[in-house]
Parts: sequence; C-alpha cells; structure tokens
Amino acid sequence: MRGIALRCGAAACFSLMSALLKLASRDGVGAPEMLFYRALFGLPVVLAWVLMGPGLGALRTQRPLAHLGRSVLGISSIMCTFQALILLPLADATTIGFTAPIFATILSALFLAERIGRHRWLAVAAGFAGVAIVMRPGGSGHEVPLIGVGIGLLAALGTAGVTITLRQIGTTENVAAIVFWFFFCSVVVGAALLPFFGRAHAPLTWLLLALGGVAGGLMQLLMTASLRAAPVSVLSPFDYLQIVGTILLGWLFWHQGPSINTLAGAALIASSGFYTVWREHRLRRDRPVPATQPVT
Repeated sequence: MRGIALRCGAAACFSLMSALLKLASRDGVGAPEMLFYRALFGLPVVLAWVLMGPGLGALRTQRPLAHLGRSVLGISSIMCTFQALILLPLADATTIGFTAPIFATILSALFLAERIGRHRWLAVAAGFAGVAIVMRPGGSGHEVPLIGVGIGLLAALGTAGVTITLRQIGTTENVAAIVFWFFFCSVVVGAALLPFFGRAHAPLTWLLLALGGVAGGLMQLLMTASLRAAPVSVLSPFDYLQIVGTILLGWLFWHQGPSINTLAGAALIASSGFYTVWREHRLRRDRPVPATQPVT
C-alpha cells in the first residue's frame, strides 16, 4: 500500500508539472527552456534526497559513458515530450506518452532478444490503434496536429529506449547516481541551449517554471521510492492516473474537457498496458519480479 500511495503521488506530480509547463508555454517558453528550468529547480530536490538518504557516496559511478548515453537519450526524449506538450492538448499529449511500454516491447524483442508472444503483439497493435483514435481521423475539423502526434511518439520511443538502457546499467549503478547525473546533464545541456532559445518572461511565468521543476523533482523521488516498496508489476497500472490528472487539470485551467476520441484512445492504450503487465506477471509469477528504475 505504501508503494501504491507513493506511485499515486508521483502521478499527481507528473500531471501538475505538465500543466504548469504548458501554462508557461503561453508566455513563449520553449522546450529547451523547459528542459533547463525543470532540471535546475528539480536538482536541489534530488540532491536533498541524496544527502538525507544514500549519501554523496552513492553518486560514484563505474560506468560514466553509460550515464552519458542514457542522458543523451533521456534528454532527447524529454525535449520531445515538452514539445508535444506545447503542440497538443494536455490530455492528448499525456495519452500518447503512454505508448512508451508498447515501444519498449518492440525494442526488447529487437535488442534484448526477448521472446514476445502473440498476446503481447496483440496488445501492441491495440495500443497503436488507440493512438490512431486519439488523432481523430475522418476530417471532423477537430483533428490534433499530426506534427504534435509524431513528436509525442518520438518521445515515447525515446522513453522506451531509456527503459532498455536502464535495464542494463541498473544492475551496477545506484538509483541515486542514475537520477542525479541525468538531472545534472539536463542542466548542462539546457544551459548551453539557453543563449539561443532563452528569453525574458513575466514574473508569473518564472513562478510556473520553478514550481514545475520542483514538481518534476518530487515526481522522480516518489517514483524511485515506490519502486523500493512494491514490484513494478503492481505499480505500473497506477501510472495511468496521470491521464486522469491531466484531464482534470486541463478542465480546470483551460475549461477543456477530453474528446470522445481521447477517452476511447486512452482506454485502448491503457488496456494494452494493463494486459501487458498482467501477462508478464502471469509468465513470471514463479520468480520474483525485479523493480525497474524510473525513466525520466
């Protein structure tokens, strides 16, 4: 129950971070700025957790190049996530992001030589059908921007790639090191991009960016803590509360309710995710299910 409560808290922080950053985008904040300020204001939260928990010694790494590769992939993914957030309605962007487990299944088959049965391939097909429904095909005049959908799918693909990478480096690296060095690299890359993409903003926008960064840092810590308290097969279904949270915040801030297409597509994508988790749990119920590291 403690792990589930922490995971629900992480989902709430993700929804809040997304809404705050989307609000900031109305003042011209772009994805590079979101990357920088999310990491800048989130890094002190992560560092405080390290100091109160595992200590600075946990930040030592045996595989710096692996962290660098993970950070490059993760930063590319989160930049696409933020750009999709700018281009798409909040609930749609979040829903498309949940295709990451679908891509992770495909990448596991391609790069980890995992055997994927017909049941999981059917779940993959159902997930992509959900994406097609979210796109609102049919010329109704309410279609979401295809460029936004494409960037959102690229973000999900990148997140899946990070998941595969973390399966490899998570066996030798401390969770604290993985989280801290990703935030540190995000600050460095964001700072390098800031002279080209940064601009002055209203005081309220700076506040939104700061609160969004803190929410992102808390999300990371709550997700990490949840994985220590319960197996990932138990926790993963509660990630879909992010969709509920973004729908509620979208209605609160923009008076924008989800369309029938968004709800139907989200149901298909969530169903494919639930089925994949259930199927994997059933196949592995005779041996412990290892906890995975947080993605971003």
